[in-house]
Amino acid sequence: MFLQRILVVAILLPLGVALIMAGGLWFAALVALLLGLAVWEYAALFQQAGHQPARRWMLAGVLALVLVRYLAGSQHDAAVLVAFLLLAMGLHLLAYERGRDAAPTDFLVTLSGGIYIGLLGSYMVLLRELPEGQWWLLLSLSAVWLADSAAYLFGVRLGRHKMTPRLSPHKSWEGYLAGVLFGVLGTPLLLAWFQRLGLPAAAGFNSANAAILGAAMSVLPTLGDLGESMIKRHVGQKDSGSLLPGHGGIFDRIDSWLWAMPIAYYLISYVFV
Repeated sequence: MFLQRILVVAILLPLGVALIMAGGLWFAALVALLLGLAVWEYAALFQQAGHQPARRWMLAGVLALVLVRYLAGSQHDAAVLVAFLLLAMGLHLLAYERGRDAAPTDFLVTLSGGIYIGLLGSYMVLLRELPEGQWWLLLSLSAVWLADSAAYLFGVRLGRHKMTPRLSPHKSWEGYLAGVLFGVLGTPLLLAWFQRLGLPAAAGFNSANAAILGAAMSVLPTLGDLGESMIKRHVGQKDSGSLLPGHGGIFDRIDSWLWAMPIAYYLISYVFV
């Protein structure tokens, strides 16, 4: 299992970094692929519990949000969301008329998947479009990874006090606090390393901002992980999928990102630059 996890990371990490640095359409396509797979898994999870969300429409809504944000930023978000909401209601009205009594609940699942994954996840595109956005995106994702890794390693070894016994019994307060500590202290070190790799001297890139970003990426995004755990426990599944050997599904891998990306975007764009 551990070897599988390492191999998957060794193959996908360089590709992901290359596409982040390249930006443009290639990066938008990567985001569309990740979010499209994640929302497909999201719908499949609820189908395990007997729900019937409009799976293809959820996918269409997610892809539309990524495309529109790539082409025009966030200025047309409202139009995309209104179209998604109205057409989703129309689809489930038709399903109810055809005898699907649980169509109202299916409608809510459709909305939650399209908006939660599509709207939050596509902040990766907006973050990449900020000045020096490739570096901000790499720093934000690295901070999340650093905090998650520290929380896991220290939680396994030192965890004594369960953080969320129902949602995720293996998470501990000791692991969580270690993740926050490593996020706050480690992100400035990541910044210094990125500066050696070519990060330009630009406004906003300093140790204080990096520590604040590290705190933001470690304190709150764990709720995205717990949110997915809640869904999986509701439907009785361990993983969202099996696409990534040793890692589960795509939704399993980006659950924290769905919180991290909008938080990072607003923190960076409103405070740092």
